Amino acid sequence: MDMVLILGFVTLQRLAELVVAHRNTTRLLARGAWEAGREHYPYMVALHALWLAGLWWLAPGRPVSPALLGVYVLLQGLRTWIVASLGDRWTTRIIILPGAPLVRRGPYRFISHPNYTVVVAEIAVLPLMFGLVGYAVLFFVLNAAVLYVRIRDENRALGIAPSPAAGAGGAQ
Repeated sequence: MDMVLILGFVTLQRLAELVVAHRNTTRLLARGAWEAGREHYPYMVALHALWLAGLWWLAPGRPVSPALLGVYVLLQGLRTWIVASLGDRWTTRIIILPGAPLVRRGPYRFISHPNYTVVVAEIAVLPLMFGLVGYAVLFFVLNAAVLYVRIRDENRALGIAPSPAAGAGGAQ
């Protein structure tokens, strides 16, 4: 598969997700929700934009690993399951709807923050698919730093004690 098709898909997917997330955020806020972790959000968006822009710059002419493309396709299936499980509560921001129970369906039955787990994998797998090992490591580390702050803020906003077993259920 051609690198342009792959990165084109990822770019369009991310843009569509921003549209859906904005719509869901607006609706949640209208229902009395509030946003936590607003300070780190621009850094997270910038990190993802730089990651994707860098792939457009570095990946042309590189061969695509079919095995890692398969892994990436599986990750997209998990991403779809996660978004569907959260429904209209899915957003790219940390939006807290007072009185709403944490989501415990779909992958949220099994692990805390499944969306972040998929994003961590995507940030590594997509560059590795093009043989960009150093790039994958760099953005893995940068993303880990952002997620450290984000998950701490999300857990605090949701009133969840920090523990590996805490089922935060994504942005609620």
